Amino acid sequence: MQQNNGLDKNQIISFVLFSLVLFGFMFYFQTKQAKETATSKAKEPVKTEQAEIKPSEVQNINPQINQDSIKTVSLKNDLLNVQFSSLGGQISSVELLKFKAYNKKTDKDTDPLYLFNKNNASYGFQFKDKTGKVFNTKDMVFSPSVKGNTVTMQSNINGAIIQFIYTLNEKYAIGFKVKTQGLAQIVNDGKADFTWDYTVRGAEKGRSQEETHTEFSYAFNNYKSNDYDGRTTMEEPKETLNWIAVKQQFFGAIIEANSGFTNSKGNQDPIKEGEFLKKFTFDGQVKMAGNELNQDFTWYFVPMDLKLLKSYDKNFDEIIPLGWSFIGTLNRHFFIPIYNLLTSWGIAAGWVIFLMTIITKIILSPVMFKQHKLSAMMRVIRPEIDEVNAKYKDADAMKKQQATMAVYKKAGVNQMAGCLPAVLQIPIFYALFRFFPNNLDLRGQSFWFAKDLTAYDDVIKLPFNIPFIGEHLSIFAIACTIVILIYTILTSGNMQQPTQPGMPNMKVLMYIFPVTFLFFLNTSASGLSWYYFVSNAINIVIILVIKYWILDEKKIHAQIQANKQKEPKKEGKFQKRMREMMEKAQEQQKAQGKK
Repeated sequence: MQQNNGLDKNQIISFVLFSLVLFGFMFYFQTKQAKETATSKAKEPVKTEQAEIKPSEVQNINPQINQDSIKTVSLKNDLLNVQFSSLGGQISSVELLKFKAYNKKTDKDTDPLYLFNKNNASYGFQFKDKTGKVFNTKDMVFSPSVKGNTVTMQSNINGAIIQFIYTLNEKYAIGFKVKTQGLAQIVNDGKADFTWDYTVRGAEKGRSQEETHTEFSYAFNNYKSNDYDGRTTMEEPKETLNWIAVKQQFFGAIIEANSGFTNSKGNQDPIKEGEFLKKFTFDGQVKMAGNELNQDFTWYFVPMDLKLLKSYDKNFDEIIPLGWSFIGTLNRHFFIPIYNLLTSWGIAAGWVIFLMTIITKIILSPVMFKQHKLSAMMRVIRPEIDEVNAKYKDADAMKKQQATMAVYKKAGVNQMAGCLPAVLQIPIFYALFRFFPNNLDLRGQSFWFAKDLTAYDDVIKLPFNIPFIGEHLSIFAIACTIVILIYTILTSGNMQQPTQPGMPNMKVLMYIFPVTFLFFLNTSASGLSWYYFVSNAINIVIILVIKYWILDEKKIHAQIQANKQKEPKKEGKFQKRMREMMEKAQEQQKAQGKK
């Protein structure tokens, strides 16, 4: 049995392409927060979020309001504890009773989980009276009354009556009816703007990861189309939004308008540090009939549970960023069902991930076998390739490439087959990149030294901050990096060094690449690191098994010699096009040389 001589040229190209894509993912998500922070610095700085939302600012808006007159009433079910303030007739506090927020001191999810609380959210309807003066219901004082699971807020303004009627429904929904009487005597432009200011409070361990997943999400086209916006501004002047949501990593607040929001625009600014992540503002117009506002809305304060969100039949499940197109399909119809099936057997989350990895590897095993068979075939014909390189050493690169392709064709080696494993691994990588930090069932699930598989493990704490690393080292990330490095060494043991001056040393680059995973995984979900540790450990085992027990390079050599005796296969369309392109390029080079 011959020794594994490493990756061939085609595999190098495939690996480099795959590496470039992964680099793009890594640097995009690592620098996204920094870019948003730099953008926000161009605007008015937010010194402390408490200064932005403290109650004293409400007094500045309307100094005539007597704070002693502000009352609070509440409704409660098994899932939500909701409080309503008479100032603005708004929902002032929402606690999700089945969940807890992360406490940095205890390093556990022990704090009450509030979405609205302590003036971090305010909303209302803005009108313009006949004199041109603008007024907003969020600055008015309402009179509350409670009956059963319904709270009615009522306020008078210049003879007009405005009512907000809230009904705590099943699950996580709160009905919100708006009724006016006599408003037509005050306004005449038929316009009402719904304004919503919301400063999102962090609830998870990994701040940067949670901030990345905190964004606008909305539906339009009669609930059929969805979009999201994680940028600084959001504008939809032409579409009618059925609902607008501000989602965090695992929780979200949604406001649905039966008649929709038009001329919608929003803004979001990241907050550098503290208990808050981002500040959101939204403005959208709602329909009025005869200058009266009588519309039905619904508030939803929900965990990002796929089954729950789908049960509303309003496309809420699209809020969870599981990926576009094939990526999302892979998560929804493969990884999530497998995860749910395995957890239903009572298996711990960490071992579920282990079994998911094995299942994925079994499915991909035929492709991996073909990849390693191709690698073995390339090693067998390496002497012939070396002869071509020596023969055309002083010739132009085009002639050398044509001669090399002729050797491959005669030996029956399909170069493109080496790209297939890389192509298949890209969607799987990105699907899992979306799966682990967005799977609510994994939240709070511990495994070995990781207290939460949706956040990083930080057993090794550092007394200082390292750029792109932070103040900790993740054991899972370190273990994954080491295994990837070992895998790289095994598969690139005898890689040829560059013969032309100025060409990069691919072996050095391939050894550097695994180290970059440490920077990427150190602040990512530990479940993702654990998956890739297991995946690459299995890859190492597969390489050794295929090398020593499955592939026989003597038989492969005999097969290649038999291929050479056969008549060459008819040239395919792709091969023909490649040959014509190379011949054309060669003619152009000759023409330029004559000139």
